[in-house]
Amino acid sequence: MSFEIIESCTNCWACEPLCPSKAIYEAKPHFLIDPDKCNECAGDFEDSQCASICPIEGAILNEDGVPLNLPGSLTNISLYRLAA
Repeated sequence: MSFEIIESCTNCWACEPLCPSKAIYEAKPHFLIDPDKCNECAGDFEDSQCASICPIEGAILNEDGVPLNLPGSLTNISLYRLAA
């Protein structure tokens, strides 16, 4: 059970201080999540802290590769309008 930060991460530092398991670390060219430390905030928070604060839609993926904050989720712009 672990999340992944992908290359769309802008190194804004929003997620790193919120991680209760200290699984997020700075790397080049973007932040990464240590899969051995990440527990998806289980037992600490109802929602995953990294995904709840991340300002970049689609930058954090769950273990199935699905973005935790889908494109349009922060702006309320539907995927149909984003694709148009």
